[in-house]
Amino acid sequence: MIDQIIIKGYRCFEKLEFKPNPGLNVIVGDNESGKSTLLEAIALALTGKINGRWAAEELNPFWFYRQGVLDFFKASKDGSPVAAPELLIELYLSGEIDAFQRLRGVHNSRQLDCPGVLFRVHPAADYRVEFNAYMEGNPPKVLPVEYYEVDWRDFGDDRLTKRPRELATSYIDSRTIRSTSGVDYHTREMLSEHLDEHERVRISLAHRQSRQRITDETLDPINERIRRDSADLHHNPIGLQMDLSARTSWETGIVPQVADIPFAMSGQGQQAAIKVSLAMSRTAGTSTFVLIEEPENHLSYTSLTQLVARVQTLATDDQQLFVCTHSSFVLNRLGVDRLVLLHRGVAARLSALDNETVGYFRRLPGYDTLRLAIGAKIVLVEGPSDGIIFERAFKDLSGKLPSEQGIDVISMGGLTFRRALDVCSALEREAIAIQDNDGRAPEEIRAGLSDLLVDGRRELFVGALEGGWTLEPQLLNANSETSLRRILGVSEQANVERWMERNKTECALRILDADESITMPAYIKEAVAFLL
Repeated sequence: MIDQIIIKGYRCFEKLEFKPNPGLNVIVGDNESGKSTLLEAIALALTGKINGRWAAEELNPFWFYRQGVLDFFKASKDGSPVAAPELLIELYLSGEIDAFQRLRGVHNSRQLDCPGVLFRVHPAADYRVEFNAYMEGNPPKVLPVEYYEVDWRDFGDDRLTKRPRELATSYIDSRTIRSTSGVDYHTREMLSEHLDEHERVRISLAHRQSRQRITDETLDPINERIRRDSADLHHNPIGLQMDLSARTSWETGIVPQVADIPFAMSGQGQQAAIKVSLAMSRTAGTSTFVLIEEPENHLSYTSLTQLVARVQTLATDDQQLFVCTHSSFVLNRLGVDRLVLLHRGVAARLSALDNETVGYFRRLPGYDTLRLAIGAKIVLVEGPSDGIIFERAFKDLSGKLPSEQGIDVISMGGLTFRRALDVCSALEREAIAIQDNDGRAPEEIRAGLSDLLVDGRRELFVGALEGGWTLEPQLLNANSETSLRRILGVSEQANVERWMERNKTECALRILDADESITMPAYIKEAVAFLL
């Protein structure tokens, strides 16, 4: 298995180092955080290929960390040249697996004696003169990759020209519908497992006979016309025939089918599920690496549930899976303890979570855990009405809604604050929680969460006992009944507090849209001030 990954100068990564889980890694992050780039880098180092083609054939200037390239050109123009940009990907493999031992050595950036592979792209020594001449000619800020070389080696410093058999790898991108090697492999497996030699011979003969029959019957009248029309062009008759050479063997014309429909013509959701299942089935029980890009694409809830269950059965420490996802359902079901969060070039893991918290989220697959994981600043509230009131309070004090300031207000929807704060604490996220006192002293509530609170980063704000047990009496206590009755449009005959408690969301929406100002309870104002 991969014990450590080091990436330097590749695409969005100036430098990334992290130690993946030995079995399953669920990679999440905001847009442009590098999730797909991480999978691509792992695949490059394992296979030497990208998009099914050798890296040297696909090499382009945009592989290199952009800011590093710009700094290089600026330094060169200023007369203080620095080393030309390079990219490096290193995979440190487990020294406890016998199959990896032939990849062992000390030729890595950490000079560790262990198995591993590295993928490096750097200026070629043979083109040093041409490279220098290019840079002296005031070129555009584009690296001349024609003067670079791709170096793919194991840690023993042996050059690799094909993927080592120990590094069996499947890369499944379910965002696309094109067939991948997983399906091609399964076609070959079906042919080898279900056909004996006599059957193969019969199929081959039938294939040649059918092609010859087309030549003799269907093409014959066409050839007669061609011969007449071309008699003046050549002394030998010219015509058409079906190709019966070895390169048109029957195996190349066979494709998988799903319910009598060719795989490539089946639905996108079905293709995505099959590609993932086939690739993982292909590697079951072996030391291998499976890279899956957004398995949730094109799938219904039921199909996704089945696919995730399939992934779970194969997610053992004998196999290493890297799954990129934007789905909280996938994350929750596979286990938040397997989460790897990419943020600003840093990979953070949630392996420190206890089993009870992990099991809690697994039982709540619909909860939007990803918002807890990737939010820059998080506000946890008990329900929708609390979130709406907080938005009004924040806008009154700052002039903007929380979302406009990059603050995510998350309704707990019955989830305990401890579970959510546990995730925020493990990922070192900035978060605050706003909670009703429900008849308990705020100090008592805060004491129960003290191990997850950090001054200036994670705080809990609770309404004072004298203001009421929940948000509605707190609002009534901070404002006059007359003003609230007017803002809410409650008749003189109705009890304002009872109406507010029975119509929590409607009450909050009317306060949000009200032109008249409203005084917020002290703990709400303190929460807003903490974020400003």
